[in-house]
This record gives sequence, structure tokens and C-alpha cells, in this order.
Amino acid sequence: MTNVSSGVRDTATATAHAKAILVGEHSVVHGAPAIATPLDALTITATASLARDGVTTLTTDDYTGALDDAPVGLAPTVAAVRLAMDHVHAAPLDVEVRNEVPLSAGLGSSAATAAAIVRAIARCADVDLDDATLQSLVHQAEQVAHGRPSGLDARTVVAAGPIWFQSGASRPLPVGAPVTIVVADSGSRGSTREMVAHVAELRRTDPAHLDAAIATLTQVVHDFAEGLATGDVAALGTAMSTAHVELRGLGVSTPHLDTLVEAAMAAGSAGAKLTGGGGGGCVLALAPTVHDAPAIAAAMRAAGARATWTATVETT
Repeated sequence: MTNVSSGVRDTATATAHAKAILVGEHSVVHGAPAIATPLDALTITATASLARDGVTTLTTDDYTGALDDAPVGLAPTVAAVRLAMDHVHAAPLDVEVRNEVPLSAGLGSSAATAAAIVRAIARCADVDLDDATLQSLVHQAEQVAHGRPSGLDARTVVAAGPIWFQSGASRPLPVGAPVTIVVADSGSRGSTREMVAHVAELRRTDPAHLDAAIATLTQVVHDFAEGLATGDVAALGTAMSTAHVELRGLGVSTPHLDTLVEAAMAAGSAGAKLTGGGGGGCVLALAPTVHDAPAIAAAMRAAGARATWTATVETT
């Protein structure tokens, strides 16, 4: 449901945060569950203002100009602007996007960008969007980015805490004790669309392997949810490491990602894995305690990570 109030604001700003899939990437595309969490330390900010020259414009870190002239690489961003403007019947706008989330790194940058844009444009038009409408618009923009997204990113980038996601439905998960995770950007970039297509091809070339991997990853998600609820760091770490082995077997890891996983484990991580589509992007490493995170982060940077961040999943 969308509520429309009278009046239009001259300008409005909104944010959305990055996300990390804790367990369940790729299998979630095939109907299995996954668990993901927002990363509040990494945000995208969008500002929508009434257009000064009567033509809708877009400003990003790499482009400034008319929306209609934006390069093809910004197609998902352009789609988000158009979807939101059409939904709220907005007049021409100047839309500015500022991004702290690494692109194509498995952290939901396209979904977070869409969410921030949709929120800002709706606020500028003085329109209240309910969660279902916001998620629907973000998911439609995600289809431009990834072709056949599961919908997980669209839910997580606007969530308040970790969620269980399966077949388009999500619910919040209980957290029995704070969980500290180090996020490491490998610096290499992968294509979620290509990685999803690669795994889907296994349905034709090696269905037994794919089915076995999905079964294992499904059990991992259940084990992780139980460990999250009880605060069992050892169980969480085992689940994450098992997931990485399965994802590597599906062909979506890389030598560099594997090196970062190994570096984290050698530095005392309870478990580590790639996150997102793979083929590049980021690695998650579970710290036994918050005090262990700096040493794990330093080890991953020494092993070639471009940057690291520490996130805490708080008790619920």
C-alpha cells in the first residue's frame, strides 16, 4: 500500500545499507533457504531534488548528466530512478547518489542503490511507501542488474537485522549473543549474473553434484540459524567453513578468495567463506570475540585484501 500526502518537497535524502549473505548463496536461487544480514557500516545515500532545468538528471561518483544519457553500466541505477518516479508520478528530478559500498563485491551495492533512490524519490514526492512496495521496486531494479535475482538482496538492504529468506519470503532471526564478522574486499570483481548462470548450468551438466551441494548448503543454513540463536560461535564457524568448501566445489570461488579464507583461519577465525555471487568480491571471517577481529583483519589485508571492515550482528 502507498500513502500519498499533499505537497512536494524541494529535496529529500535517504540511505540504505550493504548486506552480506552469511550462508546460502547460490542454493537460495534454487529454492533453498539463506541467511543474510545488513552491514550498517557501509551505506549508500541518495538525494532527490526538483530538477533545476526541467530535465531529470543523475549524478554518481562516475557520471553527471541527463538520466537518458547515462552509460549502460548505470542501467540498474537508471531503472531504479524511473521505477520510483513512475510509481509516485514525480516531476523531473535531479538525483544524486553517493556510494560507500564496493561495486560488484557481493555486498548488495545495486540493491542498496535502488533502495536509497526509491526512498529519496518517494520522500521528495511526499509519498509513504510500505515495505512490500519498496521491496518490489528494488527487486525490479535488481532484475536489470542480475537477470534472475532471488530477492534476497532487496529484502536485506532494508532489514533491521539478520533474516531467513526462502522463495521470496523472509523473517527476522533471533540472535543469542553478538557475532563479530570481518568483511574483506578481495579487490577483484565478479559478476553475480555470470556466477548464477554457471551454477544453473550444472543442472544440465552435473545435476547430481548440484543436488548434493544444495542439500549440504541447506543443512548449513539450518545449523547456522541454530548457532545464531544460541550464540554458539564454534557451530557458526563450522557452518561457514563448510559452506565455502561447497561453493568452491561449485566453481564460484577463486584462488585469491581461497587465500583470504586461509589467512583468516590461520589468524584465528572460527570460520570463513566467500559471500555473494563469487568469482571475486568479498570474504567473511567469523571472529571468536570482538577482540580477535583486528588481528584477523590485518592478516587478510596482508594476504591481499584491498580493504576490511568489522561488523557486529547484535543480540535480538
